[in-house]
Amino acid sequence: MSRLRDRLGAFAQLQSPREFALFASVTAFASGVPLLLRLPLPRMSRLLTRPPRTPRRPLSPDRVDRLVALAPRLAHPVVRTGCLTRGLTLYWFLRRQGVAVELRFGLDPTGVADGHCWLTLDGEPYLEREDPRPRFAEIYRVPVT
Repeated sequence: MSRLRDRLGAFAQLQSPREFALFASVTAFASGVPLLLRLPLPRMSRLLTRPPRTPRRPLSPDRVDRLVALAPRLAHPVVRTGCLTRGLTLYWFLRRQGVAVELRFGLDPTGVADGHCWLTLDGEPYLEREDPRPRFAEIYRVPVT
């Protein structure tokens, strides 16, 4: 019952029909991230960097971040949790809101099998709780187009 209550509470966070429509798009895109990740990185990068069309009334980046965070809460297990789903989905939708972010991928250079992907804006980590650069060495970047 608490899972149902959590999902209903998440729906209540959608503030308008426009947000509901964007959330539906976010959920659909996020559910396809595992397929995107099967592609070679250059091919995935070309798909992600298709020229965006900026909406007339873009949402704030913080609002887009919240909608992306809701997707796994409402659509798990179809939408996976983790930095790859979050990073690719945020990159796609923030670029379409007119935010010039880059998507970066890194590995832990100490030999621990660990990696992370994160967004940057003007070269600095963006919408991250902690700066991932001290821990992860960048190995690939999806640029601003």
